[in-house]
Amino acid sequence: MIQLRLFTFSFFLLSASILIAQSVRGVILDQEQQPVAEALIYNQGQNVHTHSGIDGTFIIDRSRIGDTLQIIFLGYQTKKVPIVRTDIPVEIILEEQSYSLNEVVILPQINALNQIVNMDIRMHPVNSSQDILRLVPGLVIGQHAGGGKAEQLFLRGFDLDHGTDILITADGLPVNMVSHAHGHGYADLHFIIPETVDRIDFGKGPYYADKGNFNTAGYVDFKTRQALDKNLIKLEAGQFQTRRLLGMFDIIHSDQHQAYIASEYQSTDGPFDSPQHFNRYNIMAKYTTRIQTNDRVSILASHFRSRWDASGQIPQRAVDDGSISRFGAIDDTEGGQTSRSNLLLSYDRRQGERTFFKHALYYSRYDFDLFSNFTFFLHDPINGDQIRQTENRQILGLEQQC
Repeated sequence: MIQLRLFTFSFFLLSASILIAQSVRGVILDQEQQPVAEALIYNQGQNVHTHSGIDGTFIIDRSRIGDTLQIIFLGYQTKKVPIVRTDIPVEIILEEQSYSLNEVVILPQINALNQIVNMDIRMHPVNSSQDILRLVPGLVIGQHAGGGKAEQLFLRGFDLDHGTDILITADGLPVNMVSHAHGHGYADLHFIIPETVDRIDFGKGPYYADKGNFNTAGYVDFKTRQALDKNLIKLEAGQFQTRRLLGMFDIIHSDQHQAYIASEYQSTDGPFDSPQHFNRYNIMAKYTTRIQTNDRVSILASHFRSRWDASGQIPQRAVDDGSISRFGAIDDTEGGQTSRSNLLLSYDRRQGERTFFKHALYYSRYDFDLFSNFTFFLHDPINGDQIRQTENRQILGLEQQC
């Protein structure tokens, strides 16, 4: 009789333990075995939800065996996964599908605007980093120095100059230059090959203490792809002798190792009476590997070089009296050249169930020469008033986040 009671008690105790809510762990990947960040994981039966981290992992509490998890992410088919065990992590593969507005789920934990912008990157063709910046709501861009100079930025009524009041990073690598010869915070994005950009993280306003002193009007962080889903060669041509050649090649593609190389060359004379002779060359290589289940190492190397001539600003009176056309120049020897080489080593580690550490060690070598003429022949009627701004610097940095 005692043994029967013990057996009955143990049976009910085991049944109760199964019914007690527990935490379910897992990882969300796409069909290329790449992590899917910020996907929504919803347990409708318990009315609880969470979202995946940057490495695709998640933990959802108050879940029982027999419940069903609903996985929702823009651009992917919604997936339902029944919970059959809670003692081992679950791997969930999402399949891509056409974008639909009825998939948008707005929660306080998810930046819906960021998700829509990242879908825009996939849907709309882009040929430059400026095209991607324009996808950030409220961010306006202008160019006034022949295409090789960093863009003029405007956000939320602020004139950000060339980056003075907005933080711009690429995979955590700082783009802004401190105490630059042309202006504090100068941010030249031309070393980014637009087709390598996977997503954008951005925020508006000075509300992000971890972004530093440039985050006056906001921040923008580019995230490049970990791997390519296909090789790509693109040749483009347009007006004003505009040419662009792009090549992207997948070198290593496995569950544990990914590597690719991308390169572009672009040239144009522009619409001005005096040709710009603009040309830019970019090359980038990236390697990513998982050392262990929770450790990921990434190495990125890139080099960029650009040269151009610029017609510069012109006085309205010279156009009015017919001395020059709207596309003419007073001093067409303005222009410049610039280059930047980057090396970035990133190490990401998940420590425990709810802690994530990011380490980044980076090195940049930067050169810059810019010739400008704002007053033409006012002070020197013979040689002109042209000035030269020059930079030659090396940057070494270490960043840690958790």
